[in-house]
Amino acid sequence: MTPQAHEPGALNGAERSRYARHLALAEIGEAGQTRLKRSSVLLVGTGGLGSPAALYLAAAGVGHLGLVDFDTVDLSNLQRQVLFGTAQIGQSKAEAARERLLQLNPTVQITVHNTRLTAANARQLVETYDVIVDGTDRLATRYLVNDACVLERRPLVSAAIHRFEGQAMTWVPDGKTPCYRCLFPAGEQAVVPSCADAGVLGVLPGVMGSLQATEALKLLLNIGKPLLGRLLVYDALSLSFQEFSFRRRTDCIVCGDHPTLTHLEPENDMAAIDSWDAQQLASTLSGGNIDGLVMVDVREPYEWETGRLPGSLHIPLGQLPGRLAEIPDGRVVFICAGGVRSLSACRIAAQSGRDTINLEGGIYGWAAAFGPPPAP
Repeated sequence: MTPQAHEPGALNGAERSRYARHLALAEIGEAGQTRLKRSSVLLVGTGGLGSPAALYLAAAGVGHLGLVDFDTVDLSNLQRQVLFGTAQIGQSKAEAARERLLQLNPTVQITVHNTRLTAANARQLVETYDVIVDGTDRLATRYLVNDACVLERRPLVSAAIHRFEGQAMTWVPDGKTPCYRCLFPAGEQAVVPSCADAGVLGVLPGVMGSLQATEALKLLLNIGKPLLGRLLVYDALSLSFQEFSFRRRTDCIVCGDHPTLTHLEPENDMAAIDSWDAQQLASTLSGGNIDGLVMVDVREPYEWETGRLPGSLHIPLGQLPGRLAEIPDGRVVFICAGGVRSLSACRIAAQSGRDTINLEGGIYGWAAAFGPPPAP
């Protein structure tokens, strides 16, 4: 008996068993599941939002997942980043995520992009995937992902989390749907605290990341009604959802009628800004590799009096623009309580051409890892 030719990308017997509950849905069926198998999704960030999104997309049978993350697993991540376990502390997040996802579904192709998303590589990364899922917690990166998707005409599912609240929206390249910049056009003035600064309920990213996976699957399958022109807001404390409609801005700099953003540039000179956690800074200091490294604490005087890292200078953030000349030459590590004000300081210094490093988690992160720093 001549064996029947197997159509490339068609489901085999094991896959029919694995995805039986999808095949039972008239909206998906074998045709839809085959489409998922031939589809690709890029996840920018494998942390709180990326963890559940990646798990559900892999379980659903999306054939190719790309993972963009340059960070390593930290103990403080495990409260919400369910891709990882205690044994993965210190490992590359992207590599650890790949290992976990292949355990869940070994038929999925996983491509690791163990790199920081920048203006130089963003368009090249997004152009090779069908749908982009943004799970980052940096405002500048959200704009960068949005702009790359608009310029490369790739659908984007975006979400954000803060304390007990989450937000989600979707953009598609149809010339009608508003993008992230339409909703939040003034990125330079917006400062959003990170999870380390403001805290976050551990299960919150699970809800929002699952919603992102849902949106991505709907886009790939062309079913349902995606969150186009709709901002979905979730309040975990009241267990309520609200929806706000918004329109495409004809004056949007990237998706408007006459866009002025036609190529990617570092947002507020973010390319000149690096980020270290407490362990990275401590390792550098203990290794004696401190030539050309300057630490500047930008907290208020009353905060400085409670404790500071030995060897750091004190210039409150409000005084920084007029006191940049006081900072010696070299790479500057800016420090604050939790990492938000120091990021603003990095932006100010980067605009003057300085090579800057933001201490993620700030003094709080340092205290959690090594104990409170001594008073001056």
